[in-house]
Amino acid sequence: MDIANIPAVSALAGSAIGGLASIATTWLTQHAQDRARRQAEVIAHRRRLYEEFLEEASQLYADALTSHLENPNRLVRLYALVGKLRLFAPQSVVAQADRVMQTILDTYSGPNRDFRTWKIDQPDEVDVLRPFAEVCRADLSA
Repeated sequence: MDIANIPAVSALAGSAIGGLASIATTWLTQHAQDRARRQAEVIAHRRRLYEEFLEEASQLYADALTSHLENPNRLVRLYALVGKLRLFAPQSVVAQADRVMQTILDTYSGPNRDFRTWKIDQPDEVDVLRPFAEVCRADLSA
């Protein structure tokens, strides 16, 4: 190789390395942004599911305190939400959702409550959704 060609080859090699470094940096940045966007979408989807479950379960629990389950179709939406949670949520959230659902079923089969004379012996009897909400918060903040 001629000594006069060495600076030209070095310049070309430097340009190629600089170009490859730029491409690699761009690809890594785009990859990280896509991963962050997908993770944000997953969290937003879980949050929506958690909110829907809390709304449906609270309405059913309030109904269960004062009436018996005449029409099991009322529980369809809750069962569907638990099924969706099984697909997208961690096991700790699903376990709490199962407990809430069992509490609602037990409350429907129990005696109706008269709120004029009802004494709260245990706070968990009123706030049955608290453990579910706490594991949801832990999941969303992790």
